[in-house]
Amino acid sequence: MSGHGFLLATYSPGTSLIHRAPLGLKFLLVVGCGMASFLISDWAVSAVALALLCGLFLLSGAGPARLFRAVRPVLPVLLAIGVFQWWQLGAPTAARIVLNVLVCVVAASILTATTPVQALLDGVASLARPFRRFGADPERFALTIAIMLRSIPFVAEAYLNVRDSARARGLDRNPRALVLPVFITTVAFARQTGEALAARGLGEPEDPEDPED
Repeated sequence: MSGHGFLLATYSPGTSLIHRAPLGLKFLLVVGCGMASFLISDWAVSAVALALLCGLFLLSGAGPARLFRAVRPVLPVLLAIGVFQWWQLGAPTAARIVLNVLVCVVAASILTATTPVQALLDGVASLARPFRRFGADPERFALTIAIMLRSIPFVAEAYLNVRDSARARGLDRNPRALVLPVFITTVAFARQTGEALAARGLGEPEDPEDPED
């Protein structure tokens, strides 16, 4: 991997107060920020909330460079959204929308940067446990989340590597040079993942019914 940045910060071991905070409290922080993004109507309030969250992120022991790497992938999209909203609805509304998205990204980054992946998956399985009565399998649900967390960075990294390679050959404007290698790499990754799950007896029904004669 070439080290391109991805959305959200990866886990970094530490002993800060943020690291030691209960997982449920950090989940509530992310959910609360997501809900607040729909309720806050003043860009200044959004700016204050973002500043507080950035402070929490830095209190976890992560530096400003790590915070920037966490939000960098979404900045081009936010720039486009901000310009469009400024044109349509004015600067205050554009600022509020962009800042609210950043609030959600930083809140989620605090969770992922201070919580081991296994603890996150255990938390997801615990949250899904009440749905077992409806036929849900919390462990399989957590496994699905784990595969998603692993797959998204892999596919994004594959695209960035192919794009860099195509650019070096002067083919960065050729859709075939970009799409086909990423498609092949993604299919190969999916097959490898499926084979690994099958080798561990995962991904198949526990009690498959034999077809009746």
